[in-house]
Amino acid sequence: MTSSQDRSGLVDPPGDDEPAFSVRTTRYRLDVAYDGTDFSGWARQPGLRTVCGVLEEALSTVLRQEIELTVAGRTDAGVHASGQVAHFEVSGAIDEPPSLAEPQKLVRRMARFLPLDVRIKAVAEVPTEFDARFSALRRHYQYRFSTARYGVDPLDVRGVVSWPRAIDLDAVREASSRLVGLHDFAAFCKRRDGATTVRELQRFEWSLDGDRLTAYVSADAFCWSMVRSLVGAMQAVGEGRRSPDWTASLLNTRSRSSEVTVAPAHGLSLVAVDYPDVHELAARNRATRETRPGIPTDSACC
Repeated sequence: MTSSQDRSGLVDPPGDDEPAFSVRTTRYRLDVAYDGTDFSGWARQPGLRTVCGVLEEALSTVLRQEIELTVAGRTDAGVHASGQVAHFEVSGAIDEPPSLAEPQKLVRRMARFLPLDVRIKAVAEVPTEFDARFSALRRHYQYRFSTARYGVDPLDVRGVVSWPRAIDLDAVREASSRLVGLHDFAAFCKRRDGATTVRELQRFEWSLDGDRLTAYVSADAFCWSMVRSLVGAMQAVGEGRRSPDWTASLLNTRSRSSEVTVAPAHGLSLVAVDYPDVHELAARNRATRETRPGIPTDSACC
């Protein structure tokens, strides 16, 4: 007789010809940070160094089984993260693997095992309904500029972009506010077959602290190159080359606009991902799948 797996993750009691132990699948959440400079983005790619590839290889070695990660947002090459979220599953005897009996021990072990430009900040067991991608309510990005005439401080050069020109910040803020809401952002997204470009942009604000200018961009989800395209459009407004009306008019465009410049990748960081309460996870997963039909599994972002 063959055992079958129930909803709890535990298999049915063994038959007379089966070994007398129970096996379960357990899901874990990872909170991850990385400097994207030397990575070819998040998604695994044969022959290229990617964040996912490095993490999966390290975790598979330490946990002694094949680990596959699902991530909240697949960042492009050169994009950083301080608040990336992923999940993975392990299967084995109930008291195994010992490396996950106390998740924070895995954090310390991985700190010694991983390269310096990627860190696992936290590990936590989560219910099987938790999905790093489909359970997410919103993603939060920041884009950082230096307005200093000398450029970027050498200690910040990998994560800050120089913008030393005169900037009309009031115009930038006005143009940004006009894009907030549920819209088709096709003009700001690189085309991917089967992927929707309708997104709810929930925050697009700017702050200036000394010579540090930061854009705060939050949405339920982002399509490929969307955040950097939004920021690039605001650069044109800030320099007086375009008006705030121009960016709003782009919302009527149903294809990628050649007039929008994509800002450099290294100024962008994924800083946080929001999730609902545990009892709302399953409903959120269903809602996301219903409203995001056709999103390809290899989709890139931001």
